[in-house]
Amino acid sequence: MRESPGELNGGGATPPHALFIPSAGMGHLMPTFRVIAGLSRQGIDVSVVTVLPAVSAAETNYFNGLFADYPTIGRVDMHLLPLDASEFRNEDPFFLRWEALRRSVVHLLGPIIASASPPITAIITDITLTSCVIPIAKELRLPCHVLFPTAATMLAVNAYFPIYLDMAVPAAAAGVVGDVDVPGVFRVPRCSLPPPLLDVNKLFTKQFIENSREITKADGVLVNTFDAVEPAPLAALRGGRIVPGYPPVYTIGPLKPHVIPKAGEKTAAQGRDGSPSLVDEWLGQQPARSVVYVSFGNRSAARLDQIREIAAGLEASGHRFLWVLKTTKVDREDDAELADVLGGGYLERVQGRGGLVTKGWVEQEALLKHPAMGMFLSHGGWNSALEAACAGVPLLVWPQLGDHRVNAMAAVRAGIGAWAEHWGWDGDGDGEESLVTGEEIAEKVKDVMADAALRESVAVARLEAAKAVAEGGTSYRNMREFVGKIKQGA
Repeated sequence: MRESPGELNGGGATPPHALFIPSAGMGHLMPTFRVIAGLSRQGIDVSVVTVLPAVSAAETNYFNGLFADYPTIGRVDMHLLPLDASEFRNEDPFFLRWEALRRSVVHLLGPIIASASPPITAIITDITLTSCVIPIAKELRLPCHVLFPTAATMLAVNAYFPIYLDMAVPAAAAGVVGDVDVPGVFRVPRCSLPPPLLDVNKLFTKQFIENSREITKADGVLVNTFDAVEPAPLAALRGGRIVPGYPPVYTIGPLKPHVIPKAGEKTAAQGRDGSPSLVDEWLGQQPARSVVYVSFGNRSAARLDQIREIAAGLEASGHRFLWVLKTTKVDREDDAELADVLGGGYLERVQGRGGLVTKGWVEQEALLKHPAMGMFLSHGGWNSALEAACAGVPLLVWPQLGDHRVNAMAAVRAGIGAWAEHWGWDGDGDGEESLVTGEEIAEKVKDVMADAALRESVAVARLEAAKAVAEGGTSYRNMREFVGKIKQGA
């Protein structure tokens, strides 16, 4: 048994106790942890299901950081049940992880809730576990909210996809997915859908459809976005144009970092001795809005020939750049040497021309807010898109996998980014891998850096993001309403 915040504060009424069930992957954990931190500061007792073993050391460190910063948050370890991978063929290891999580939740969540002290009064689950968690919550008569960690535009696709498949369209009935025209939002071309959705027999697609059908029974859906950046999909979801009677959609973004700086503590941009890091020192020497920041997230990694084309393109663009290079996928540790990856002499050559390549960890949100930042070449993860918008930094989206092309469409519509629409991504859904040349990359980087209209539009989005989370703003009000429901047990 652990002490609740009410007990730690000297007694009084027992606060509500919310149990968070996160998924795997930093793109899912980051928004989850930020919501957890926000709730723990609202007089709500919070516990988190921690799945063991973790996917990577990065996830372990992230969990440890949360518990260190918020010692009143409860940790509930759940040991993953074994999954016989032989029943699945050619599946993404990450989707297998999600399936193992889903099956473990079915067997283990009930006992976890039954043994919790103080008693659980509300559940918040990641979208990937929705179809497994909601039935348990309903059986136990507990309110259950779903955290959707990406764009509201993708939530609209998620809501409509089963309806699209259920329609009497011969191609869809035969399992062939085409363009998906989401009512009140826009038509998503087949080539822009998450590649696994193109095959209804894929494990991810089955998970996606089950979660989409079950989410309609949730008590609410939390989305890391804000109203001004995605008005059309939010209106369609809330107005019942996509699914009549869809649960309340709470926009609560942009979510604030969960880390609380402590007096005298060094920041993530500093070295171990508290001195400025190489990246921090280097940025401080660059002119305002002159640097192209390049990062493709935690799950995305290009093959060697594409990495070298990126290197050539950044050099040929003539702009200063900071490139956080990753050579391995699925949050694995990256041991490759930069000189071997980029070829002899590259690092020395670009260093003299205002280029810096690193494999070290950086605090992206802080980097984007640096005055030297002029553009962000990104994979299109929604966390990254919002962080860029909040910093007033234009995006150039080069989608890599999953929902990235849908996010790119959302970013263009919101006026916060441009989309390299004809650049390929990992497998392109049909197993094809295309090579984007250094010349193409250089030209696109130069175009976006020179796009004054885009820069002005992003500046407006930056102000709207700040207004959304300020007192009285849309996200501020939505979070207060959600917290009120948790406290009332609704």
